[in-house]
Amino acid sequence: MTVQQEAGSGTDTSEALEVWIDQDLCTGDGICAQYAPEVFELDIDGLAYVKDADDELLQQPGASTPVPLPLLTDVVASAKECPGDCIHVRRVSDSVEVYGPDAE
Repeated sequence: MTVQQEAGSGTDTSEALEVWIDQDLCTGDGICAQYAPEVFELDIDGLAYVKDADDELLQQPGASTPVPLPLLTDVVASAKECPGDCIHVRRVSDSVEVYGPDAE
């Protein structure tokens, strides 16, 4: 295992990752915004959305945003703890989900 692989995941953290939320499954608990407020935010509709690098909510269905490497652990924890199983983290290179309900 290389230094850049996350322990136990087999995911090389040097690869670019992106995250998106399926609002149809979002329960509005806000756990994601507690773990990673730089990436997630609840909107006035009570659902969570990802934010872009300029801190703007991305409200289009399926909108994704890059996962900053320093926040990877928090984003992964958000996906694992989400009661709605609606947070998807995938590799940018091939769109394979590496964390979330559809992870292989």
